[in-house]
Amino acid sequence: MPIRPIILKWENYKVTLIRRRLLATVAGASLAAPWIARPAHAEAKKLKISHQFPGGTIDSGDFRDRLCRRFAAEIEKRTNGALVGEVYPNSSLVKTVAQYSALRRGALDLSLYPLNYAGGEVSEYNIGFMPGVISSYDQGYAWKKAEIGKKLTALMAAKGVVCVTWLWQAGGMASRGKPIQVPDDVKGLKVRGGSREMDQMLKGAGASVVTMPSNELYAAMQTGTMDVAMTSSTSLISFRLEEIAKALTTGRNKGFFFIFEPLLMSKQVFDSLPKDQQTAIMDVGLELEKFGVTAAKADDESVAKVYEKAGIKAYDIDQAQADKWKAVARETCWKEYADKSASNAEFLKLSQQVS
Repeated sequence: MPIRPIILKWENYKVTLIRRRLLATVAGASLAAPWIARPAHAEAKKLKISHQFPGGTIDSGDFRDRLCRRFAAEIEKRTNGALVGEVYPNSSLVKTVAQYSALRRGALDLSLYPLNYAGGEVSEYNIGFMPGVISSYDQGYAWKKAEIGKKLTALMAAKGVVCVTWLWQAGGMASRGKPIQVPDDVKGLKVRGGSREMDQMLKGAGASVVTMPSNELYAAMQTGTMDVAMTSSTSLISFRLEEIAKALTTGRNKGFFFIFEPLLMSKQVFDSLPKDQQTAIMDVGLELEKFGVTAAKADDESVAKVYEKAGIKAYDIDQAQADKWKAVARETCWKEYADKSASNAEFLKLSQQVS
């Protein structure tokens, strides 16, 4: 009779020992390979978002940088952390003009990019910075649903990029000397137009042209390499040209050039994402268009205040002056653009169908 409990105790001891060894093995495995306990899909995909403009925060600074940061924050929220965006301002990740090629290759995920910078690769893109074609924000955004917008969106997709957010900006002019209001004012001056078509118009008006991305404007004006900078209201503020300029011409009243600077995404990267993430990206991109147009219009007003605070007089142009620029553009860059190809001619024709 006394033998039985001894056997039971021994059996219980063996069971307890086996259980302890098993738990220790599992714990050791967990420490050695923590990924076993975490599903692979839990790892977030990082989206690199590049642009050439000064960096800031989600609430302050150049609104184009803020738009990118808002996109990153909202896309992370919409996808429950599956997508995480990281913003690289000042062309710190990829050089300014090269960002488009990086998108096409899938080496860069997103870029807020002046589309005409890629005009050397896709000549049709130069319609996005063609003087005299767009005369208001309403007209520019009306392109999206018009035939020209559909054709442009399809062309971008065929060339490897997805247009996530449409963004137009009015342009102005900072001068180291006299104010610039009509074509005659640029005769003999060194002017940065910002696009191939703008340069052709300026040559037709008697100017010498200099070519550079907008993040190089300050140094060029400071050294005298450039007399006049034509660029967006926001860039006239962000690149602090009021420190050097003597006169400003705004686009707040009437303008003769608008710049198309959309948020673009690599189609290769976009197509690799699941459908729900693609939908989230396009939904957020669409919602940000309201922020973009509101901020751009605000800068058209703010730029005058910034320059006047620095002691620089701000000038505007009227419809008659805008028409003079358009007349020069028609005889120079419009003609050359349309003659380049049948596709270009079609884009120019379609642009005139949007009032």
